[in-house]
Amino acid sequence: MPDEPLVLDPAHHWLVPFATPHEGVHPPALPALDALLAQLREIERDADDGLSLNPPHERALARAQGLPLRDGALPWAALASDTPHTPQAWVHPVHLQVGTGQVTLQTAEQAGGLDEAESRALFDALAPLCTEDGVDLCFDSPTRWLARGERLGALACASLDRVSGRSLATWLPRGEQARWLQRLQSEAQMLFYTHGVNDAREAARRLPINGVWLSAPGAVDDGLRWRPAPMVDDRLRAPALAGDAEGWRRAFTALDQALFTTLLERARRGEPLALTLCGERAAVTLVAERPGLAQRFARALGLRSRASAHDLLQTL
Repeated sequence: MPDEPLVLDPAHHWLVPFATPHEGVHPPALPALDALLAQLREIERDADDGLSLNPPHERALARAQGLPLRDGALPWAALASDTPHTPQAWVHPVHLQVGTGQVTLQTAEQAGGLDEAESRALFDALAPLCTEDGVDLCFDSPTRWLARGERLGALACASLDRVSGRSLATWLPRGEQARWLQRLQSEAQMLFYTHGVNDAREAARRLPINGVWLSAPGAVDDGLRWRPAPMVDDRLRAPALAGDAEGWRRAFTALDQALFTTLLERARRGEPLALTLCGERAAVTLVAERPGLAQRFARALGLRSRASAHDLLQTL
């Protein structure tokens, strides 16, 4: 991974997560992205083995905002609050599917949704356990709660985008407070298992919300001056996490016709732009450049000096 963040103007920087094709799936034709890549040059690449607690798009976003790259401890929860220097974390009510030798996580959205009344009932059941451990639990939205407390400054947790639809064995919490968190998660499972919310969900043939997952723990360092975030186009996220290959292809076609067509027009007008494409193992940042005489001559002849969209996406 790069050691130093590259400072880009967030007003001219676009970030696209989940641009990796599913295994055995080819991306659709992307004519606008193909043409755009011929106008751009790669300036930064961040790659790993696919086992980091934060996926490449989260690291790219942290890098763009000037946050320290601490795996599993990118403090998004604290950054979104009015007390960013206080240790915090997101708490996600989830469905845990117990199978042969493994436990797989599904988000509340993937488990059939979670309305506010259901979520508040589960929240009210869990909050006293958190309070006993010195952690305050606050209701943020039906599918995401906010925890505050010093314990959350000594944790590293896998992102929900990393664990969704996967076995949790590789992604257990780490850090000094990992045992505490695992105990809390076990207590939440027992508490939710017999809760009336899940009795009603199962009667309606909906998956139970039988656990919680913590993500984005930590606090923003004192004195850190973070930058505004780039523009994130998240339309590939839902089909990617759902394993919906055809939905992902349709979303990518729409992305090509909308965002990439707009960026291509900007590049042709000579306007500044940066594009970060993120996949499962890598993120690549490209910027517009003014073509030299040799490049203009090559383009006039229809010659390509950049990788195709298909080839580039395969490297992510």
